[in-house]
Amino acid sequence: MLDRFNREIFYLRISVTDRCNLRCIYCMPPKGIKLKRAKEILSYEKIIQIVREAAKLGIYKIRLTGGEPLIRKNITFLISQLKAIEGIREVSMTTNGVLLDPMAFELKEAGLDRLNISLDALDPELYKYITRGGDVNRVLAGIEAALEAGFKRTKINMVLLPGINIKCVPEMAAFCQKKNLELQRINHYFLDDHQSLHQATYEAERPLPCSQCNRIRLTADGKLKPCLFSDLEFSVTGKNITDVLKKTILNKPRYGLGCTTRGNWEIGG
Repeated sequence: MLDRFNREIFYLRISVTDRCNLRCIYCMPPKGIKLKRAKEILSYEKIIQIVREAAKLGIYKIRLTGGEPLIRKNITFLISQLKAIEGIREVSMTTNGVLLDPMAFELKEAGLDRLNISLDALDPELYKYITRGGDVNRVLAGIEAALEAGFKRTKINMVLLPGINIKCVPEMAAFCQKKNLELQRINHYFLDDHQSLHQATYEAERPLPCSQCNRIRLTADGKLKPCLFSDLEFSVTGKNITDVLKKTILNKPRYGLGCTTRGNWEIGG
């Protein structure tokens, strides 16, 4: 389906949880967050229903995000059900990799097509600082498990943090080349100010310019967002799923401004 500015919208990012097992300095506030109650989070059945209707409108690419999607119980059930929906060509996932080691083969068998693994530094102490306590060795084990499970075109998401990990880019690039992984550099931004992207001086692959945006987002609590950098969102918890999907796509702004009502952990980045 085309939006008002003739962009084809075929990509739906789904946040399956607002919970995460890391507390990255660029994502979560130091004081922590107020988590949604379990009954506020979309059920798998509702997510499947939404994706089924989205596929009829031309959505064919699904990405599961969080928070951390591997925290959600029985995530492989959701993957297998989404893969079975007519019109869905790809189901992928963005994960921090901490829980990936024991789950990689199960995810592959469920039909997951691709992985993006967040890794902002290889140095254990720097990684621990960025993630506020994370163990990089668990992520590295997860990467190895993903390779053994047969995942191809795996991307390593590296958020570029001025004064913190910029110097690590060559090491990360060499690591990815050795492992046949694709390094995806992401310029750090402030969600409430889209202009913060224009202040970045580092070469990066993401975020894409607004003119190339092809996605909408579904939050864990059942809101469709036409733009990452916007407060605009529409509830999709009722029976009018198709109408809300169309409304979301047709209300996608030409340019993002800023989102002041949500945190990164709620939208999936």
